[in-house]
This record gives sequence, C-alpha cells and structure tokens, in this order.
Amino acid sequence: MDTAGHSEATAHRGLELTPFRGLRYDPDRVGSLAAVTSPPYDVVVRPDGLLHLESADPYNIVRLILPQAATPTARDEQAARTLRRWLAEGILTPDPEPGLYVYEQRADDGHLQRGVIGALRLPEPGDRSVLPHEDVMHHVVAERAALMRATSANFEPLLLTYRGDGTTPTSTTVERAAERPPLLATTTEDGYRHRLWSITDPEEIAQVRSDLSRHQALIADGHHRWATYHGLRAEHPSPSPWDYGLVLLVDTARYPLRVRAIHRLLHDLPVGDALTALKGHFHVSRVDAPLDEALATLAEAAEGGNAFLLAGDGAFHLVDRPDPELLARTVPADRPEAWRTLDATVLHSTLLAHLWHVPEDSAAHISYIHDTAATVEKAERDGGTAVLLHPVREEVVRDLARQGVTMPRKSTSFGPKPASGLVLRTLDL
Repeated sequence: MDTAGHSEATAHRGLELTPFRGLRYDPDRVGSLAAVTSPPYDVVVRPDGLLHLESADPYNIVRLILPQAATPTARDEQAARTLRRWLAEGILTPDPEPGLYVYEQRADDGHLQRGVIGALRLPEPGDRSVLPHEDVMHHVVAERAALMRATSANFEPLLLTYRGDGTTPTSTTVERAAERPPLLATTTEDGYRHRLWSITDPEEIAQVRSDLSRHQALIADGHHRWATYHGLRAEHPSPSPWDYGLVLLVDTARYPLRVRAIHRLLHDLPVGDALTALKGHFHVSRVDAPLDEALATLAEAAEGGNAFLLAGDGAFHLVDRPDPELLARTVPADRPEAWRTLDATVLHSTLLAHLWHVPEDSAAHISYIHDTAATVEKAERDGGTAVLLHPVREEVVRDLARQGVTMPRKSTSFGPKPASGLVLRTLDL
C-alpha cells in the first residue's frame, strides 16, 4: 500500500491498541440494556430523538453524551455530576481487570459486523497510522473537548477500519471470542442485535496487539472526537491516560462497512429560493415519486456526474448537470480530480458558498442529518430546504485519505456505527 510515495511500512508506525477497564451498565440496575443505549451523539436527531431517548430510561447514555442545561458550562458540569452519581450508585461499574472487547452488530437483513474495542495510542505528528478523511467543525471539537475535559471519560468509541485478510491473529481471536457466551446481548429498537465479549488472556491480547501494529487505519466515523483526543492530549503532560482514545477497529476485508450519505438541512432557505438561484447553472427537474423512488432517480443521475435531490416543499427536485464553467470558477483547483468532482465538494464550494450564500460553519443556518426521511420531514415542517446526497464509494474515501487529502465535512456515514452505552472508558481508572 503506497501513501504519497512511501510504503505502508515507512509511512506509519502501526496501531498500538491497549486493554482498559471498561465501564459498563449493571443490567440489574437499569430497565434494559437496549433502553440505556443511544446512537452516536451526532446521529441523534434533536430535539425529537433526544427526548425519546431521555424518556426511554432515566439512565440512558444520552444524559452523558448530550446533557441538557441552560449553558455549555452547565451542560458539561451536569454530565460530570451524572457520571459521578451513576458510579456511586452502581449504575455503571468497572470491569475487574483490563481487557480488549470484541463487539458484534447484526442487522435484521443478516449484515454482520465484528471488531475490537480498545484504547488506541494517539499517533505523533507525521505518523500516518490513522488516516482522517474529513474536515471538522471547530466549534464541535470545542464542544466535545469541554465534555471530555469535565468528565475525564471517553463515552463513545470512534469507528476505525483497516484492511486485513480475514485470517490474521486478530480475526482468529475475534471469531474465537464470538463462540463464547457474551458479557452482554441486547437488541436495540433499530433492529440491530449487539453482543460484547472481553479478551483478558495475555497471550491473546499480545497476538492482537502485534497484528494491529502492522496495520494502518482509516477513520470511518468520529473525526471530531479524534481531533478532540489530540487537543486534550496536548493539554496533559505525557505519559498520561490522555495519550489514548477509545476506538472500535473493524477489518473491512472480513466485515465490509456500509457507506451512506449525510444530508444537509438549510434552515433559512426555502426550496423556491434555492431553485431560483440554480437557474442557468444546473439542470433542475421535478421528481413526482415517493422517497425511495426519488433516491433511485438520484442514484441513476449520480452515475453521470454531480447530482443532488432537493426537498421541503412537498416534492423532490433533481439537481444535476452543473455548468462546467461555473465549476471551474468555484471549485478549488489545488486538489486531485477525485476531490474536485465529489458531490460534497460541489455542494460546499459551488452551491452553499457561491449560489446560496449559506455559511457552512453556522448551526443556525445548516444541520447535518444522517436519516433521509427525517431530513425531508424537518425541511417540510420548518420551511427549509433538504439537500439529499448520494453515498461516496469507500475506495474513493480511502484513496483520498492515503494522499493526505481530506473531504468536505460530513461527506460520508460509514456504518453500522457502534451503539453508545455498551462500554465506556473513564480516564480515572
């Protein structure tokens, strides 16, 4: 594997995964394990999804990852108090000895994903053992950092992928663990079945650590938390627990991930105004069809070039065939062609910045939503514009990351994402 002219062996030092004492819910103290879990913080559709999770169980993990209070400082302090209280009451209890954790997710359609959760040593500057592929929003990084700083905890593992061959020592250990009775098993309301095992045998841990030290990983989900890990490490003298961050590593040669798009909701831009601004620059056609059929139309159009689907006025509008001259003027020319032709690049550089004048950094103007139907519903309810995108292929993401080129923020959604609340890491243990 070559990265910008260097072999994989010289481009990075490899992954250093370390056992930790996981913090887990006591199943006898909560209604059910499913009721205390949550999707990752950035997937929760607020406020509806947040209220639903808060009402599911008084100990739902959302009270830690998305605390609610009048000010940011009050929110972080509330999360810290909640964590201390749950520890004192035995709601959350640490496992007796450090270990790595094998985590399995199985969907209703049979799609299976397994990986290893551990504390990953953060690479030094210039070490390309972990490749990001997306830009981040600095205000989100600051928000996550303040929460981690206040709680001294990693509540949610990042999702990292690497390419093994399905027969490595790590794969063997993962498959062997999955044959044993799990530490926990639960089915969440999205239909996914989750199981977790611990690996505490020193020989097995050593084999996994040695195997992973030869690999390079791609951040599939969690770029803001990754940036947060690095920022917080810089605040603490090394060595310290802040030198590590909680991750889930999945071998996509054995368990390929699914890649979905992340959609945009433009709060202050009605669909009519958005369409008017596109005249003479893009081809626009109305799609009178249900959501699934409209997305199929988008997928077909995306085969031929940049394409988007706008919604919010009770209909769908296919936006494709951009004016090449407009793209030449608005898309930065200092990146590879694979980056310049991304839908997300054209959306941010041409549509948002040039035609619609929507600031991408402001949560007051734009939201990033994973759920397609929820994006459309919120646009119709609020009078804004939903911009639906077609997913990027994983190989495009990986190739750009190897070149050191980051994609526009929130370009991809790899999954399934690990459920939050099954195993936590507190830096005080």
